[in-house]
Amino acid sequence: MRLHRLTVTAFGPFADTQEVDFDALGAAGIFLLHGATGAGKTSVLDAVCYALYDAVPGARQLKGGATKDATLRSDHARAGTYTEVLLELTVAGRRLEITRRPAQTRPKKRGTGVTTEKAQSWLREYDSESAGWSALSRSHQEIGEEIGQLLGMSREQFCQVVLLPQGDFARFLRADAEARGKLLGRLFDTRRFAAVEDRLAELRRAAEQQVRAGDERLIGVAQRLAQAAGPGLEQPLPARQPGDPGLAPAVLEWAALARSTAHERHDIAESALAGAESRQAAARRLLDAERELARLQQRFADGRRRAEALEARRPQYEEARATLERARKADQVAPALALREDAERAHRTAAADRDRARARLPAELNDSGADHLSALERKMIEELGRVDAARGTERRSAEITRERAELDRQARADEELLADAAGWLAGWDSARRQHQERIETAQEAATRAEQLAGQLEPARSQLDAARARDTLEARAAESQRLLNSARERANDAKETWLDLRERRLRGIAAELAARLVPGEPCAVCGSADHPEPARAGAGQVDQASEDAALAASRRAEAAVTRAEHDHASVREEYAAARSAAGGSTVAELVTLTERLGREHTEAHRLAAGTHAAREALARAEREHEDRLTARRSAENRVAARTSRREALDHEQTGLEAELVRARGGADSVAAHAERLANRARLLAEAADTVRDFDTTARRLKESDDRLADAAFRAGFDTPRAASAALLSGAEQRGLTHRMDDWQAEAATVADRLAESDARDAAERPPARLDTALMSYEAAESALHAASAALAGARERGAELARLSRRAEEEVRGLGPLRTEYERVARLAGLTAGTSNDNDRKMRLESYVLAARLEQVAAAATARLLRMSSGRYTLVHSDARSGGGKRSGLGLHVIDAWTGSARDTATLSGGETFFVSLALALGLADVVTDEAGGARLDTLFIDEGFGSLDDQTLDEVLDVLDSLRERDRTVGIVSHVADLRRRIPTQLEVTKSRRGSTVSLRTEGGGDG
Repeated sequence: MRLHRLTVTAFGPFADTQEVDFDALGAAGIFLLHGATGAGKTSVLDAVCYALYDAVPGARQLKGGATKDATLRSDHARAGTYTEVLLELTVAGRRLEITRRPAQTRPKKRGTGVTTEKAQSWLREYDSESAGWSALSRSHQEIGEEIGQLLGMSREQFCQVVLLPQGDFARFLRADAEARGKLLGRLFDTRRFAAVEDRLAELRRAAEQQVRAGDERLIGVAQRLAQAAGPGLEQPLPARQPGDPGLAPAVLEWAALARSTAHERHDIAESALAGAESRQAAARRLLDAERELARLQQRFADGRRRAEALEARRPQYEEARATLERARKADQVAPALALREDAERAHRTAAADRDRARARLPAELNDSGADHLSALERKMIEELGRVDAARGTERRSAEITRERAELDRQARADEELLADAAGWLAGWDSARRQHQERIETAQEAATRAEQLAGQLEPARSQLDAARARDTLEARAAESQRLLNSARERANDAKETWLDLRERRLRGIAAELAARLVPGEPCAVCGSADHPEPARAGAGQVDQASEDAALAASRRAEAAVTRAEHDHASVREEYAAARSAAGGSTVAELVTLTERLGREHTEAHRLAAGTHAAREALARAEREHEDRLTARRSAENRVAARTSRREALDHEQTGLEAELVRARGGADSVAAHAERLANRARLLAEAADTVRDFDTTARRLKESDDRLADAAFRAGFDTPRAASAALLSGAEQRGLTHRMDDWQAEAATVADRLAESDARDAAERPPARLDTALMSYEAAESALHAASAALAGARERGAELARLSRRAEEEVRGLGPLRTEYERVARLAGLTAGTSNDNDRKMRLESYVLAARLEQVAAAATARLLRMSSGRYTLVHSDARSGGGKRSGLGLHVIDAWTGSARDTATLSGGETFFVSLALALGLADVVTDEAGGARLDTLFIDEGFGSLDDQTLDEVLDVLDSLRERDRTVGIVSHVADLRRRIPTQLEVTKSRRGSTVSLRTEGGGDG
């Protein structure tokens, strides 16, 4: 994979479009990416990763792997500028162009506010035959899959082996085996081996659960066996737990003992049942004999008691017989009695109806007969016919009255409409002029608002610049003061260091003499004799003091550099602000801005009423036309209404004369007709009631004669005596049943007292039923107990046999499960590193990662030897860690100077840097080979060079420079000032208040 060109717009700190030409940077093999803190060096690498994987690396990546698009957009970018990243690269022999545009907001094209645009991606490929670009896809998923297949590595692998974060590898050197395993697992994708471990552990748990479940089922069967066996067994149920290998044999042995005991109990129960059955049969025969004797004695005693009771009820029987005979005679008079009662009841009803009807008539008609009343009724009906003819005339008169009232209401409404229209039309010309003036004023305000808007925005920008200018002027003076102070302190520190260095050089002889040892040669002259060694004088300076002074001088120089950079930045911002603000003061610009704002607001408010003013004029014109039309219509209706009212008045005058004659003194014709109808109805009812009264009187006299004759023939002195002897059918049937019951009871008692066996039993002693019943119940209870014991023994034996078969089935089923569990448990323990067969307690995933780490250490050693001048070698160790921890991912450094191996955590800062760099380069080679991906022709190395001395830095740069032998390009991200001298090709990132920019610097000193 080789990068060619990167273009970013509104991304991170870059407000405008910035382009990075990697072809020009890669021409030298090594280039330096540098800039001030926060300028955006890391954002360049983020843009590369984002273009490839649609996500950024490191801390900018949110939980779940998603990138928050809002964090990618530059805060300096203008509202209409899209955030976009374009990367051109060659991978697997194909030249591709990837464009990514995250989801972002933009101002709406119409109206105010913002709208959100979805994320977009484009993938194009360069066609060498047509010398042009062809589109491949615009799908996020398709582009991600295509790039992933071509690169052959995930985003985490790419960030680790291409961007080479040195801080991560320094932590890797000092980390324990678990932390190293997490990093290597992500890079080499050993998830399949971890999945094997998890799968075996899952199988072990499942097999163990099956075995435990089978044991629990077997224990459940054993407990049911114990319940079925009942108490009394000499040997209790074996106390075993699920998982105990001896559980199955113990349960089967105990089940056999329980079955044998149950068989013996069954034989004993059969013998006991036979004896109980014999005793129960004898007791049953004795009880039946005593019961029969008691029955016969009780039967004879009951017959005697019933005979005595029957004789006591004889008078009642005789009385009922006499009453029934009189009632049957009275039944011959009943029809005549019923006719007389009906006639009397009808006569009373007719008399009451006649009295009520006469009460509603005038007093002079109280004694009138039916014929006279009927003649008066016919006269009233004739008069009613004449009145009904006048009803139509009365209805027409009422209709005319209602129509005249409606004409009057319409006349009043038209008069109000004409008056309102006249008043409104009188002010029409004035109202129209006002509407037109309002429209002209709003149009002029709109033109004024546009002019003021063009003046207001520049005034506001100039005001912001003036405020920034005043603030930056004070900051520039302060930064100049701090710079001067830093320079003075740097000069003082350097003079102090030079003075101490000179004083140490003058007294260096005494420092060397202090190291002389009697009998050993001098490091200067080689003599073993030291007759007059130099002595340290007053104020002697040692090397530690000189080194401290040198460090202080360097810190002071660094502070000067920072102060110069800060002062230059402030001066640049101050110059830009002063240019933008012009010569006006802040107060002048505030006054100008506020005045323009007020004028613009007022003009905008007036201009906003243009549409409303035009709508108001249109509504007024429509209302003017409507009122003219309404006035003409009202005038026409007034003329037509006058002629109609005259015709109605003439017609109603003729109708009123006719109605006066038809009303007859009533309020209306209908009232007069209703009064006549009521009178005719009352006369008809009265005539009918008089006729009914005369008819019922004749029927009552006839019924009295028939009743007297029927009573005499039946043998009664008076009709009243016959009526008193009458009984209803139910009463007669009741008397008959009572007589029949007495006669039947008399016959039954006579038959019972004549029975010979009952008479013989009465002469014998009383039966001993209680004693016989108690003997039988005792025998019956003993039989039930013996039968229940036999049934329980039989059921117990059957249940024990069934449960024993169930236990044997469970034991047979457990055999294969236990064998499978033991096999899977051994494999799971071996892969998890917990088995005794695994001496180093190494997990399967750790074993695979250890092999990869061994390859990485070998690849890193090839470069580490050059960086350390042949001193250090990086080796892998699978020795077990202390504290019982597992092994497999140890790293050691072999020091050729001492011949000893030590842990990588003991390396110094500079040593840690170049060891981690060698490890990172070796890891890049191994991961690329492992993933089978594309060749990596472009690498980036992050900070860490500041911890190296000059010699080591040269050796590290030589190793990096050697990468060009394989046509690789290495980008170094660093703040170290010495690298700017050593690496001529540079990509500088410069920050400012308007956003960061990038520039290319080559060996010739030119910028690109």
